[in-house]
Amino acid sequence: MAETRRSNARRHRRHRAVGIWIGASLAGVVLVAAVAGWLAVAALRVDGSELEQASTSNAPTPAATLTPTTPPLSPAEQLVADANDSNACAVSFAGDGIDIAPVLESQGRPYASLPIPAHDGLVFAGWYDTADDAAGLSIPGRLNGADIVSCEAQQRTVHAAWMSPGDNTAAGTRIPILMYHQFTTNPAGESGWLRGNYAYVGDWDAHLKYISEQQFYLPTWPELDAFIDGRLYLPDHSVIITDDDADPSWLELAVPVVEKYQVMTTSFVITVNGPGPDLTPLVLKRSHTHDMHSAGADGQGRIVNWTHDEIVADLETSAGVLGGVKEVVAYPFGHYDDAAKQAVADAGFAMGRTIEHGYVSIGTDKLALPVIRVNYGMTVNDIEKAIG
Repeated sequence: MAETRRSNARRHRRHRAVGIWIGASLAGVVLVAAVAGWLAVAALRVDGSELEQASTSNAPTPAATLTPTTPPLSPAEQLVADANDSNACAVSFAGDGIDIAPVLESQGRPYASLPIPAHDGLVFAGWYDTADDAAGLSIPGRLNGADIVSCEAQQRTVHAAWMSPGDNTAAGTRIPILMYHQFTTNPAGESGWLRGNYAYVGDWDAHLKYISEQQFYLPTWPELDAFIDGRLYLPDHSVIITDDDADPSWLELAVPVVEKYQVMTTSFVITVNGPGPDLTPLVLKRSHTHDMHSAGADGQGRIVNWTHDEIVADLETSAGVLGGVKEVVAYPFGHYDDAAKQAVADAGFAMGRTIEHGYVSIGTDKLALPVIRVNYGMTVNDIEKAIG
């Protein structure tokens, strides 16, 4: 019995040992399997990463995105862009020997910046709307400060013309400067000793209508200056229209007719009374001196009585009132002498206009420009005879 219990105990220990060994073996297998599984997963992860990297490195590179480039603006386009003004117009210049940068003008205003270029051995013959106009020296196609700026897409090109000095001289151009004073609505005229000064406004209308319809060229003062020097050709079919004193009748009666026919004129202003109103850009305001439109000690105008320095100071003041412009001065009462002319030149004025009858030609004394005086009763036929 005891033996039997011992035998059973031995058997039980063997079974337990075997069970323990089997359990340990199974645990080891499980552990090995787990480790193997972890290693396999890690390997897959590593291999997958490498495969992904390899796949990425071997994938074709997408084409680079191209950024469109904006072409640079031309000088004319840059002028318009910088102006940021819908009325701005960049004017470019074309023609033989022309190398001038574009200038900015304002649409609806007269040209303010058209240059007068120089060329060795040639005379400048003006700017024109088209190359054909330039070739034919067409007066209707010629452009200057008497013309209103217009353009398409805020740009335009003007074309230069040239001629020989010999052809310029042979043209024999004579420029009339018309001189008006006061105006009246009375067809019978005004009474008194100044009766001749008052042009009937109906005649004035007829005069400007004739000048407009006949397409006269209207030179600017810088153009007249260059013409006298022989640097610029002006057609014989030209006229300059002026008025003295800026009288109220000029402002009220005459200027509306200027606007009606769009004809450039010049008003000579006595600036001690101020610059006067800006009624239209077609009326240029120029000096009739500041305070010399009065008699001096000898009954003649102050400009032939005052000292050189007094005259210069007066003219400097007058120019200041008118914005610094010194193109031309009209002598008060037409009085002047050599001393007055010298003072005008020393004050920086280019020209002086008298009341003496005559026409401006190449070589005319710039400080003694003659005029065609317009008196009361002069009809359009009289104007036609005077200016062609």
